[in-house]
Amino acid sequence: MAVLNDEQAMLRDMAREWAANESPFTAWRALRDAETGAGFDADAWQAMSGMGWAGIMVPEEHGGSDFGWMSAGLVVEELGKVLAASPIIGVTIAAWAIAQGDSDEAKARHLPALASGETIAALAVDEGPRHAPGKIGAKVENGKLTGSKGFVADAAEAGIFIVAATDGLWLVEKGEGVSVAGRVLADRRSHGEVVFDAAPATRLGDAAMAEQMLDRARILTACEMLGMAQHLFDTTLDYLKQRVQFNQVLATFQALQHRMADLFAEIASMRAAVEGGLEALDSRRRVPQAACIAKARANDVLNLMSREAIQLHGGIGMTDEYPVGDYLKRARVLENRWGSSAFLRDRFAGLAGY
Repeated sequence: MAVLNDEQAMLRDMAREWAANESPFTAWRALRDAETGAGFDADAWQAMSGMGWAGIMVPEEHGGSDFGWMSAGLVVEELGKVLAASPIIGVTIAAWAIAQGDSDEAKARHLPALASGETIAALAVDEGPRHAPGKIGAKVENGKLTGSKGFVADAAEAGIFIVAATDGLWLVEKGEGVSVAGRVLADRRSHGEVVFDAAPATRLGDAAMAEQMLDRARILTACEMLGMAQHLFDTTLDYLKQRVQFNQVLATFQALQHRMADLFAEIASMRAAVEGGLEALDSRRRVPQAACIAKARANDVLNLMSREAIQLHGGIGMTDEYPVGDYLKRARVLENRWGSSAFLRDRFAGLAGY
């Protein structure tokens, strides 16, 4: 496990306590079953922002804490454990992109609003069903962006979009030239197709910066997946310890003990990869490689853990009464966001010169 300083440990503990008490899994179920179309609970997001979580990557001069990527990852992991619906990943990545970008006006206008939770940001990259950053068709001419993005998380709630175009990264405000159509995916979260028709755009950086943004999105998404995998392991272990079959507690069966031991080792390796990615971001060393390793390992382990959790719970694992199925559905969406394992292994090989 990563070695945390006192402030990071306090932040992790605060996030863990708040998520368990104020935004448990039942909060997600209530949001899902209400079918209001809202992607997240606005009051819960304001509470998160009030604790400073939205501004972790916002410089202090713009109202944030600039607390670093490890801190952001700790919060995202704890929220992942309870399957909390929030725009924190998109907001955090957008804040970094704007802070690193070319526009001082965008920094002054949008960073304080992101840190306070007033503005929601979404990342608009992929134009088709598969992650293919090398096949971007959106173009900017005379400061106007035209193109479509097929799968944008929190598109309906976003006030600004960080958009990957053929020549780099651009900021587009929702309004003139922007239309959003909702999409329904397996995880029942807020997704949408966004069409830009000569929408006014502000340049943030070149294509290299767009790739840097994607590496950060991969690592933070892997943090959410780590929280989900850890929760599935813990709840499955608790179930095996209390479920009785053939007059024996399931946890006493050696075959099941072996399976849980294997899963424990898999999650340990996943944690090492994800925390290694966060440390790479904070130290700015070999970030592209670390991002590939973190997200690919998260994809593989969460896929395995979600399948095993269903099976080890038996028939009830497939019912809506138990939360396991919600984790599996969310897992399948996240596994393909910002790159499948095959895509990331190919990218890692390319970075190594193969």
